[in-house]
Amino acid sequence: MTDFFTIALGFPTVIFSFLLVVVAAYWLTVITGLFELEDDATWLGLGGVPAGITLSLLIAFAWLLCLIGSVVVAGGGLLIAVPFAAAAGAWFAVRGLVVPLRRLFPEGDRHSRGDFVGQMCVIRTGTATPDFGQAEVTAADGSSAVVQVRTTGQDRLARGQNALIFDYDKDGEFFWVMPYESEH
Repeated sequence: MTDFFTIALGFPTVIFSFLLVVVAAYWLTVITGLFELEDDATWLGLGGVPAGITLSLLIAFAWLLCLIGSVVVAGGGLLIAVPFAAAAGAWFAVRGLVVPLRRLFPEGDRHSRGDFVGQMCVIRTGTATPDFGQAEVTAADGSSAVVQVRTTGQDRLARGQNALIFDYDKDGEFFWVMPYESEH
């Protein structure tokens, strides 16, 4: 066991050991809700999967390959090349994993709350007031969502009434709506 820690905390594996600790800290913050898995890793040539997952796999594979390479080379003159070879091998391994994972993260299903601003919605609760309300809104792809809405001032909207979403309140996690009358 001491040999393992000697190699894991010795050059060159320590570079990836530190990054592996950063990855573990990142996932703890994701679990606690401080970070979300939103963007993808297209800048790595590995798009279609959230960057957190892609980078985590890349660092874990690089650490493992560097650990193995350090044992195989065992202090020889090629030790300096081990982290570069490990990083390249990890990139190819992750690239092979990301292709099947892309099906789990289809790009067309990524919507942000901002996509609903400017859309018409239909009130689904008994009323929508400055304190409470829900509405159904349809996304560009035809899917619908029930969202929390609030009105401004003295506006009260009844069930089935059309409203226009004009803003999103990030702190309250609701949409601001106003009455919407269609002309046809």
